[in-house]
Amino acid sequence: MSFYWIKTNKLIKRFFSNYYWDIPNKENKVYLTFDDGPTPEITEWVLSELKKRDARATFFCIGNNIEKHPEIFKKVITEGHSIGNHTYDHLKGWKTTTKMYLDNSLLCGKQIQKSSTENLQPKIFRPPYGKITKSQSTQLRQLGYKIIMWDVLSADFDRSISPEKCLQNVIKNVKSGSVIVFHDSIKASQNLKFALPKTLDYLKENNFIFDVIY
Repeated sequence: MSFYWIKTNKLIKRFFSNYYWDIPNKENKVYLTFDDGPTPEITEWVLSELKKRDARATFFCIGNNIEKHPEIFKKVITEGHSIGNHTYDHLKGWKTTTKMYLDNSLLCGKQIQKSSTENLQPKIFRPPYGKITKSQSTQLRQLGYKIIMWDVLSADFDRSISPEKCLQNVIKNVKSGSVIVFHDSIKASQNLKFALPKTLDYLKENNFIFDVIY
């Protein structure tokens, strides 16, 4: 497994200040986010866990998955969660031309609009793997997109860590304003199914408020 930050370094945030790493506030709000869905085996379970605790979240969806699972996608929306763009094919920006990356991201945007009865056109974007070039970022931001990164990474996708470690990654690093990353994917499911309910309970017990990103 390649190196990654669990708690994003302050210097990284400062150097890439055009990106959103956290959302400071005085109301003790945190921002749960889920990448890579909708996934039939996982997303509906996530929605159930959120609903039990009256928690809202932001789902950065892959366009191809939206096209394959439109009813689950609509359920995410009707249950009060926010939607973000995660490209159509989960592209790695560092290995993709700017034109291809932009076209793929816009295709995802069209799929979101087509599959939502509300004609959604969200302007929040998370690059898969957190990897995006300066040119790709510039062009997306010129189109009005906010590039949403994260303050805390659960690392649920990392099968070499234990579910307990995944949980600790979050609860030891969360603070007011944190943008927290989970994944509603099969790959992450073992860690997610352990860590998410306990994370939600911990956050509620410590008076955090769940908010969404637009």
